[in-house]
Amino acid sequence: MPVVRGKNIEPLFTAEQIAERNHEMAKDIASGPTKDLLVIAVLKGSFIFAADLLRALHDTGLAPEVEFITLSSYGAGTVSQGVRIVKDIDSDVKDRDVLLIDDILESGRTLRFAKELLYERGARHVSLAVLLDKSVKRQEELEADYVGFECPDYFVVGYGMDVAYAFRELPFVGVVTGDAEA
Repeated sequence: MPVVRGKNIEPLFTAEQIAERNHEMAKDIASGPTKDLLVIAVLKGSFIFAADLLRALHDTGLAPEVEFITLSSYGAGTVSQGVRIVKDIDSDVKDRDVLLIDDILESGRTLRFAKELLYERGARHVSLAVLLDKSVKRQEELEADYVGFECPDYFVVGYGMDVAYAFRELPFVGVVTGDAEA
């Protein structure tokens, strides 16, 4: 088990499993709606997944435009009451196919907000690609079109996802299992 910054992190999905799944997803995405394709990565957690998936899409012959959006849930304490745009995209989505990429689909609130926003702005079609689907946490009627892995109900880190700004750089998705012995 890897020890990173004093924490035991047990790999849940290895770098090799993720790479293989990204290529499979890219093939599926390439066969879907791709008219004037705009890929929008939701920051910050999806940045590594989005980069690798974009490279895999390139291998299929797709060369989409790429944008980034930063969204934040807000509310009192741990109860989310809404979603706000922290950093918006610059591109016009009207009459375009959009692929929205995020690291994990849990409650569904943030991605539902983003998907509805893009349709309101005139997108022709909006597809969702997520590395992890934690359907056990779903609170909104929303399913991703492309899913890397079904995620058990663990708090996961790595491959762009963090805890207290740490562990984003890990090449795998892992579960923090506790403090490491000195």
